[in-house]
Amino acid sequence: MDSKLKARTFHSIFVLSLFLSVSESNQFCDANIGYCESERPLAWASPSKILIKGGTVVNAHHQEVADVYVEDGIIAAVQTNFKVGDDVTVIDATGKYVMPGGIDPHTHLAMEFMGTQTIDDFFSGQAAALAGGTTMHIDFVIPVNGSLSAGYEAYVEKAKKSAMDYGFHMAITKWDETVSKEMEIMVKDKGINSFKFFLAYKGALMINDELLLEGFKKCKSLGALAMVHAENGDAVFEGQKRMIELGITGPEGHALSRPPVIEGEATSRAIRLAGFVNTPLYVVHVMSIDAMEEIARARKSGQRVIGEPVVSGLVLDDSGLWDPDFKIAAKFVMSPPIRGPGHGKALQAALSTGILQLVGTDHCVFNSTQKALGIDDFRKIPNGVNGIEERMHIVWDSMVVSGQISVTDYVRLTSTECARIFNIYPRKGAILVGSDADIIILNPNSSFEISSSFHHSRLDTNVFEGRRGKGKVEVTIAGGRIVWENNELNVVPGLGKYIKMPPFSYLFDGIDKIDAEYLSSLQAPVKRFRGAS
Repeated sequence: MDSKLKARTFHSIFVLSLFLSVSESNQFCDANIGYCESERPLAWASPSKILIKGGTVVNAHHQEVADVYVEDGIIAAVQTNFKVGDDVTVIDATGKYVMPGGIDPHTHLAMEFMGTQTIDDFFSGQAAALAGGTTMHIDFVIPVNGSLSAGYEAYVEKAKKSAMDYGFHMAITKWDETVSKEMEIMVKDKGINSFKFFLAYKGALMINDELLLEGFKKCKSLGALAMVHAENGDAVFEGQKRMIELGITGPEGHALSRPPVIEGEATSRAIRLAGFVNTPLYVVHVMSIDAMEEIARARKSGQRVIGEPVVSGLVLDDSGLWDPDFKIAAKFVMSPPIRGPGHGKALQAALSTGILQLVGTDHCVFNSTQKALGIDDFRKIPNGVNGIEERMHIVWDSMVVSGQISVTDYVRLTSTECARIFNIYPRKGAILVGSDADIIILNPNSSFEISSSFHHSRLDTNVFEGRRGKGKVEVTIAGGRIVWENNELNVVPGLGKYIKMPPFSYLFDGIDKIDAEYLSSLQAPVKRFRGAS
């Protein structure tokens, strides 16, 4: 049996989607859609003793030819000519790169949104990630009726089937004293060190500037990173009305209703308000030159702003939205939209020069049936595209093979910088003694191909359909277990660990000194004498 087909035909009664019945979920396996959970002996779940021999070990700061020895899920040694016994699994990595597993900073698994739920849950989405060389992701917890605690508990339940390590961001959708106190609990007790504010999705997730300022102040006091989805929601609403009035109801109306200027405005506003409060800011899914230039301007002035492009925005353009086949056009609908020609290349250049710092995916997938909810009105098309399985390959092919970045840069952009920003380095994002054994082996001479017919997501389409390139992840090791090898995926639910992320990352270093300098510069209040009347 073909190995790709074999990897997609494991069956198990465990496969569940939170919005599907058991029988409906098993239809994914029966229909050969996505990767299905397999029953494996408990002994397999234990980490192995592994020696990766003769590869080029790459960290963000250095590369060297060395052996990597793994035991009990931890990297125990990085040295040349390491000797082991017969009880150790040996992998020959000669001529290949041994690198930290990817960390995806931006995913939405099992997320309720726009009247439905993303098709990938914490098992199927993570299975896809592992097949593509990503060994950890950070998902966004959405509050339940504004309650952070209820949202957190809901996501803890969703994540019980995790096959790899994960962390949580938290969205803020309203503001009151309860939310403020819950933010403290999330940071101090639950291991969440980042909070996301939506400037878009009017009437749903969008918050106003008053709430944004309160949220920024609270983030600063807690040492938590403020994140923004930067689009002007009021302008988007107006743009949508304009398109409908013009009779433009198809997927192209989505892009036309929210042009780059709207993303640029919101990015600028968020940056300036974060500067006013003096707190670090992380701008998610930077999709346009307009937004990127605002980030460049702020960073040049010394402001602490992180810019995260996503893989779809780096290599795709908006032409697919004009496809006459609704199914094809709708699969490209995401927010902010995939932009016109030129934006992707500019974002790649910004990554290579340090204006943007890391690459995410915004993996938020809905199948063709779900996308068809908006067949007569683009405003009802669930927003989101894939990328969790494709990111590592596409960044390598588009950025390393093309000569725009080095191999060490690649590790920084796909793993290390994310670990540093969210304060889990060097446990994650490094091939160092004591780091978690989350490792990939990439063969620069192998080729990859992307297709919905053999990817591991439950999605029935793929925005990168037919793409081919150089550089393939041949082995993925997660938590000291070989989970991807010989084009076969070997994972079971429940082995993933929740990674708590402590506050006050390096982005907060010196913030107090900047505040002190600001106060000393005010020359106020002025003592004034009241003259006799």
